Amino acid sequence: MSDITVPAVNLTIDGQKVSVPGNFTILEAAREIGVHIPHLCYHPDLSREGNCRVCVVELKGARSLVASCVYLVADGMEVHTNTPWVRETRKTVIELMLANHPEDCLFCVKNQRCELQALAAEVGVRQIRFRGEKRKAEKDTDNPAIVRDPEKCILCTRCVRVCSERQGLDVYTSTNRGFDSIVGPAFGLGLDKVACSFCGQCTSVCPTAALTEKDDTHEVWDALADPEKYVVVQTAPSVRVALGEEFGMKSGGIVTGRMVAALRRMGFDKVFDTDFAADMTIMEEGHELLHRIRTGGVLPMMTSCSPGWVNFVETLYPEILPHLSSAKSPQQMFGVTVKTYFAEREKIDPAKIVSVSIMPCTAKKWEARRPQFDDSGYRDVDIVITTRELARMIKQASIDFAALPEEDYDAPMGISTGGGQIFGATGGVMEAALRTAYEVHTGRKLDNVDFCEVRGLQGIKESQVDFGNGLILRVAVAHTLRNARKLVEKIRAGDADYHFIEIMACPGGCIAGGGQPYPIDNDVRAARMKSMYDIDVQKTYRKSHENPAIIELYDTWMGKPLGERAHHLLHTRFAPQERLK
Repeated sequence: MSDITVPAVNLTIDGQKVSVPGNFTILEAAREIGVHIPHLCYHPDLSREGNCRVCVVELKGARSLVASCVYLVADGMEVHTNTPWVRETRKTVIELMLANHPEDCLFCVKNQRCELQALAAEVGVRQIRFRGEKRKAEKDTDNPAIVRDPEKCILCTRCVRVCSERQGLDVYTSTNRGFDSIVGPAFGLGLDKVACSFCGQCTSVCPTAALTEKDDTHEVWDALADPEKYVVVQTAPSVRVALGEEFGMKSGGIVTGRMVAALRRMGFDKVFDTDFAADMTIMEEGHELLHRIRTGGVLPMMTSCSPGWVNFVETLYPEILPHLSSAKSPQQMFGVTVKTYFAEREKIDPAKIVSVSIMPCTAKKWEARRPQFDDSGYRDVDIVITTRELARMIKQASIDFAALPEEDYDAPMGISTGGGQIFGATGGVMEAALRTAYEVHTGRKLDNVDFCEVRGLQGIKESQVDFGNGLILRVAVAHTLRNARKLVEKIRAGDADYHFIEIMACPGGCIAGGGQPYPIDNDVRAARMKSMYDIDVQKTYRKSHENPAIIELYDTWMGKPLGERAHHLLHTRFAPQERLK
C-alpha cells in the first residue's frame, strides 16, 4: 500500500506557530517545537489511550481541558500547556494517584527511575491532600521471571497494550470498576498459570514498579562472598551496548571493556562471554539445518535461542515443536560447557562452580529453571540477572563505572567472533548461521559476510541465498510474538516455503529485551543495533566456525558438531506446556 499524505494544519502552541500533519495529536505537535507536556499512560510504541489525564492542556474556547495524547490537532487551534488551570489539574491528578499508592519510594526497586515519582517532583507535589483507603492486593511472585505488584499499578494499561499490540498474547486485562479496578491476568491467576511468554516487555513499559524483573542479585552477592565457590559469569551480546545507559551514557554506547572490568572488581573468578557460546550455537544449529535439508528432515527449521518464543510455541502451538532447532540457547550451551569442558580443563570440581549469566531478557530466568537443563550433572546455569540488575550491583559496589579501564574477557570462553556478537539483534542469528552454513555446505570462502537483507527493524524479513548445487536457501526473520504468529500460521497452513526461520520474541531482538535499561523506543533500538554491527566489523574473525577457541573445543574435547557428546550436552527437547490459553 502506498503512503497516504495527510494534509497539514496550522496551530499555535504557547504562542508558537506550528504546522503538522492533521493526524498528529497535540502532544506530538508540541514535541515538534520542543514543548514538553507531562504524560503517563502515553507511550510512543503503543496505541493512544488518554486515561491518566496527566497530559491535559487548555484549548482556547473549550469548556474543559483535553488530553493532549489523544486529541487531534485542528487548523487555527490555540493550545496553552502551562496555565494555572492546567498546572493545578495535573498536580491534583498525580496527588490522587499517590493517594492510592504505597509510600515506599525509598525501598522501591524503581526509586529514581519511576515515572510517577519523577512527575510528582516535576509538577511540585509536596504533600498528598487526599487520604483514604488504599488498594490491597497480593504480589504475584510464583514464577522465576517477573514480579507483579498490583498495589503499585496506576491503571495506565501500558502492559495491556504492549502484550496485546506487540506480542499478541493478551495476558493482561482490566477488571472491575472504579476504586476496585485492577489490571492483571484473567480470573486473578498468576503469570505462571496463563499463556505468558515471560518476555518482560510489560516490565519495559510499566511506569512504576507494578511490573519488574524478579531480583536475584542477592544470590549473586552470596555466591561471590562464599570462599568455597568458584563463580564465573557470562555476558550476553546486547548487554554491552545497553549497560552504559544506566550510567548516563548515550544510547548504544559500547562499554564492553568497562563491563568486564566492573565484573572483575565485583569478585567474579572468571569473566566470560556468551558470544563464545553463540558461536558454538551456530556450529550446532548450522550443521543441524544442513542435515535436515540433506536428509528430508522437518522444514522450515526455526531457531530456539529466544526463550520467550519457545514458551510461546510450547504453550500455544505445540504442534509445530518439531520445527524448532534442538540446539540449546547460547546461555544454556555456555552453562553446560563451563561445568564440563572448562571444569575438566582447569581441574575444578563442577560442584563448586556457580554459573551466573547477565542477560537482556527476563525469560532467561525461566529458561535456566527448566528441568531438562542439567546435562552436566548439575544445574547448567545457576543464576540469571538482567542488565538492569547488573547496573544496580555495580552501583551497590560503589564502582565508578565511567572511570574504569578497558579490560578483556578471560580465555578460552571469552574468545568470540562477529557472528556471535550479532546474535543480540533481530536477524543476527540468521546472518551468523548463513555465514557458517554457506562455507560448510559449499567448501568455498564467503567473501561478503554481510547479509543486509535480514537486518533492520522491519517486522518480517524474507530473503534467499544461492548455496550452489541447486540449493536456493529461503529464509525468514521475525521479531515480536505478533509477527511470529504470522509465520507460525503460514506453517500450519502449509504456505511457509522456507528452509530456515529466525524468531526473536522482543521488538528489535535482545537489544530491547525485557531486562534492558529503559526507556526504549525505536531510536534507542536503532542505536543499540548499530553498535552490535559496529562490534562485528571490528572483530578479527566474523564467522563462528573460525573462532580458534571453538575449533580447539571441538578438536580436543567436544568432537564433531551433532556428534555424540555435542548431542548430549548441547541439544535438548521441548514439550507442550499446559497453561491457561
